[in-house]
Amino acid sequence: MELGTILASGWTSGLNLYATVLLIGLAGRFGWAETPEQLQQPAVLAAMFALFLVEFVVDKIPWLDSTWDAIHLAVRPLGGALLSGMMAADSGSSAVLMAMLGGTFALTAHGAKSSTRALANTSPEPVSNIALSLGEDGIVAATVALALAYPVVAGVVAVILALICAVVTWLLLRTVKRARERWRQRRADRRSGLPSHPRARW
Repeated sequence: MELGTILASGWTSGLNLYATVLLIGLAGRFGWAETPEQLQQPAVLAAMFALFLVEFVVDKIPWLDSTWDAIHLAVRPLGGALLSGMMAADSGSSAVLMAMLGGTFALTAHGAKSSTRALANTSPEPVSNIALSLGEDGIVAATVALALAYPVVAGVVAVILALICAVVTWLLLRTVKRARERWRQRRADRRSGLPSHPRARW
């Protein structure tokens, strides 16, 4: 498969590994695109569909989604690396190099997803989590479709998205860290009987 398809699939694996593998497998199964035969096997498709359903539900529940993301900190990048390596080997490209790139792209997407969810979970309402999850599912479907139809365009988009995700992750982690430090300070002030400082700068 072409480089753009591999990079885009690696990136979407960081958002939803199971949906990515499922869509690529179904595309090959129905003859929409040439994909690795291993992904087209009924057992693989059934397993990916079952895991996708679990993630579809869990990913929309506040705090449970962050727990799920924590569990997948290694799963998504490794899955993205394996998927990219498999797709590269199927096309005769360097499997090791493509696996490294796919895993890195998946890691950037996972970082942005998990840090965004951690910030969204500070809100008492679940609407933001549901909206974010549905948006991510739509992005995965659209990006995989683009990767299979227009690999070059998808590759450029994947590079841009990976860079954006790296910056977003860094900014959100700083925000979450400062918010946590502020919360701990207020808690310490209440325990000691000192007045809190709502205007304290982060």
